[in-house]
Amino acid sequence: MTPAELLMSQALQLAENGQLSSAPNPAVGCVIVKDGQIIGSGFTQPPGGNHAEIQALQDAAAKGHDVRGATVYVTLEPCSHFGRTPPCADALVRAGVAKVVAAMDDPNPLVAGQGKARLQAAGIAVESGVLAAQARELNIGFFTRMQTGKPWVRLKVAASLDGKTALHNGQSQWITSQAARDDGHMWRARAGAILTGIGTVKEDNPQLTVRTVQLAWQPLLRQPLRVIVDSKLSISPDAKILVGGGNLIFCATVDAEKQALLEQQGAEVVVLPNAGGKVDLPQVMLELGKRQINELHVEAGSKLNASLIREHCVDELLVYLAPSILGDGRGMFSLPALENLQDKLTLKFHQIKQIGEDLRILARFH
Repeated sequence: MTPAELLMSQALQLAENGQLSSAPNPAVGCVIVKDGQIIGSGFTQPPGGNHAEIQALQDAAAKGHDVRGATVYVTLEPCSHFGRTPPCADALVRAGVAKVVAAMDDPNPLVAGQGKARLQAAGIAVESGVLAAQARELNIGFFTRMQTGKPWVRLKVAASLDGKTALHNGQSQWITSQAARDDGHMWRARAGAILTGIGTVKEDNPQLTVRTVQLAWQPLLRQPLRVIVDSKLSISPDAKILVGGGNLIFCATVDAEKQALLEQQGAEVVVLPNAGGKVDLPQVMLELGKRQINELHVEAGSKLNASLIREHCVDELLVYLAPSILGDGRGMFSLPALENLQDKLTLKFHQIKQIGEDLRILARFH
């Protein structure tokens, strides 16, 4: 690694600290370097709090360092617009830094090069493209939403080595180990929303909350929005997933009485039918994008899993494979049989890692 890449890698490690709390903002890290030493560092705080650059400037000031003439390494182009906080580009100009090295340009149309331009207009040298691939991966949901208007969709499945998610009678607790289940909660925690179908709600009655993730620096964990696909609006008001309110239910049928009852419990009902009388799944993704969901985590049954895949609504599979064989049972996806191998859906393995006894596979459709 070059010296610039080593410093940017430290900024990226800092950015990871904000992955579970910065949304809908991107998780950004920043280090300030002067005379070969890091004099300030920081990462993006929860919405409404400081961005990474401000945290790093304040850190340097608290340590008694003068940042004038320093070089700033930041994992995303400094913002140039007023949102919940003032522009970071302006703060860097006022601080008198000499150079800013960004991993990537910001895809947000409100920034999109304007942060760099504002810095350059003030006489600050600007460089970008250092460890860009790693920076994009860190905020893949934010980049996807900015570029497509939809969240990055990750579909999670836990299965045996022969691809079964449950026995023929529906028994599925537990196929994978506790370590894999804890890891699954970490993926839930980084998502802006968790989506499931009415079939899973009726059969398993899940809470779909994050329960096994604790961070020392963040005692109050943000819970993802819980989203239910329920074409006929047949969910029971007593379903565990409705406890605490704040749910989003997509249906295809208008039922004013049932809708009013669910809204009294704090849920929001959105009617989005397609031509077949089911929920329009691509429109669901666009609606979630409008609600600033960067990453969508799916935990559903084989039918909804298959529908999401058929409708090209899935970017990535998160598969936990247990070292066991269940024989005849329920599969991951209720997809129709193929007559020709050329019609198979192809993915690319992105990452394979052992978690406890099990394998965790990340595979991407594109």
